[in-house]
Amino acid sequence: MTTAAVRPAGLGNLWTLPGVYAPQADTFLLAEALRAEGIAKGTDLLDVCTGSGALAVLAARMGARVSATDISRRAVTAARLNAARAGQRVRVLHGDLTGPITDERFDVVVSNPPYVPTPPGRHPRKHRSSVAWDAGRSGRQALDRICAHARDMLHPQGVLLIVHSALCGVDETLRRLAEAGMHGSVTHQACVPFGPVITDRLPWLRAQGLLRPDEDTEELVVIRARRS
Repeated sequence: MTTAAVRPAGLGNLWTLPGVYAPQADTFLLAEALRAEGIAKGTDLLDVCTGSGALAVLAARMGARVSATDISRRAVTAARLNAARAGQRVRVLHGDLTGPITDERFDVVVSNPPYVPTPPGRHPRKHRSSVAWDAGRSGRQALDRICAHARDMLHPQGVLLIVHSALCGVDETLRRLAEAGMHGSVTHQACVPFGPVITDRLPWLRAQGLLRPDEDTEELVVIRARRS
């Protein structure tokens, strides 16, 4: 399903600190997928790379018991404040991906991880915005780790919802999830104009063969994978 990735109802007005990823098209697309999942009251849900906490707060509003993680301390602060402002209970933990919750299992895991292919030599700092998108030369530094550990994060029949750019390789994500014992498929898609980050590195992306010279939009996808 291809959509315009518009802001869905339920996200509310979110507050962000400098250096914290603000909700945008990929957040909106993943929020749409989350709403389509029909979260039941009491669902145990984990939001990995929560950023502002937009998806965590949305899931809490839907009745889920929500945990969230982020490697950025500023993001953790922002997510906690946004949950409090929304009157929702969200447990927000500081740490790398699933590191803070290695002994727990969830019914649903959602993630909007860093996924922008990044020229060699760039090393994002944890207090800067770039930590939310720079993801190594292939854009898969976080994606591959999430795919490898997704099954272990979920209860049987649990669901992973993850959003990323097609620049990273949709088939590669599906392959890695299958290798990890998950059955995945693309459920939501959207084409969006290049943002500032992609625009800034267009020559490099085209030199790498990741974008054609005539391309002027980026495809975003949500992949849904279920643990057998």
